[in-house]
Amino acid sequence: MSQRIAAKHLARLLGNAGHIAYFAGGCVRDKLLGLEPKDYDIATSATPAEILKLFPRSNEVGAHFGVIITKHEGYYIEIATFRTDGSYKDGRRPDSVTFSTPENDAQRRDFTINGLFEDPESGEVIDYVNGLPDLETRTLRAIGNPASRFQEDALRLLRAVRFSTTLGFPLESETLAAIRGNSHLLGKISMERIRDEFSKIITHPNRRFGIELLVETGLIQYFLPEAIPLIGCEQPPQWHPEGDVYTHTCIMLEMLDPDASLTLCLATLLHDIAKPPTQTVDPDGRIRFNGHDSLGAEMAEEILSRLKYPNVVIRDAAHMVSRHMQFMNVQQMREAKLKRFMSVPTFDQEMELHRVDCASSNGFTDNYTFLNGKAEEFAREPLIPPPLVSGHDLIKKGVPPSPRFKEILDEIQTEQLEKRLNTREEALAYLEKILD
Repeated sequence: MSQRIAAKHLARLLGNAGHIAYFAGGCVRDKLLGLEPKDYDIATSATPAEILKLFPRSNEVGAHFGVIITKHEGYYIEIATFRTDGSYKDGRRPDSVTFSTPENDAQRRDFTINGLFEDPESGEVIDYVNGLPDLETRTLRAIGNPASRFQEDALRLLRAVRFSTTLGFPLESETLAAIRGNSHLLGKISMERIRDEFSKIITHPNRRFGIELLVETGLIQYFLPEAIPLIGCEQPPQWHPEGDVYTHTCIMLEMLDPDASLTLCLATLLHDIAKPPTQTVDPDGRIRFNGHDSLGAEMAEEILSRLKYPNVVIRDAAHMVSRHMQFMNVQQMREAKLKRFMSVPTFDQEMELHRVDCASSNGFTDNYTFLNGKAEEFAREPLIPPPLVSGHDLIKKGVPPSPRFKEILDEIQTEQLEKRLNTREEALAYLEKILD
């Protein structure tokens, strides 16, 4: 059974009990756009108590706001009572709700294309907010007074950018102006909620447009202000004919594969985040950014921690930023160092970061081609094979545990990676030589 059929069954049971029950919001919009809805929500005249009477095993997660979660045939369906919201003193949620009519319920929603209802039985679309014309012209417009909609729930500011990005719908002029005029309200929203919306923007194939719209509306300064100085930060034209750091970064985001991971997208956005604070100009006019990779890693860690990303995302993205300049030296690396460089879990993503970094600027591909060739050459055996000796061997030789342990083991591993040591016997003999 599909989720639509499961939701239709619940709507029919509500209807049989004498209640109005419509599909609402995104599922109606997506169906009309020829997209597969991610989930189905039901709006109904039934009160939470009446919903629970029909579906007693439901979850009362939002009963105060008229929202009940019901599981049917393995799907979780949100069933919400038609309502009118009271005032929004905190700019996040209504202080009170009044159960109301379909017309009033549609008016409280965010954008016209999200304010549509569908009769599950007949398939008729019920439009109280002129959403159908906006859907036809592919326009994103706030319902009613745009400023009021954003002042009620400031997260709608980011949702507007997200919908404009993911659907490819331009923002209607008054809605865009209201976002600019109320961008400061984003400060009322928790970083977790901001992070979730931002992640949907940065991982969408249209991510460059999304970042540019966050900059254009002024929203980015309230959660990622470090990106603003990228604009107008000039680079050496012989290496970056495309322009400033911001332009370079935007082109890179556009060039990423459509399904690029969240970590790769974040690392790409932040890879040159430290160029503005490290920019210097030599007496001959040459622009430099010495140390921007190491400082950038620190800034990336701070930014992603502030946005409450998981530790693994923070660690990997910062690691990728810290190493992105090392790719220029790969052809000069000894084999042992190169194998260690290529053995990290993030290497495949770093290769993609390097590809778009070069393709968006100087166009050089020699290091990328070299590494692909080395990957084929090294594919016949593990990049980092099992060690030939261990710390236990050192202890048996009378070496007390100390920082020297790692130095000895690293030296032996280097000889192994360089293929000068191939057996345990050779490694133990080399150990004896080191200790002597």
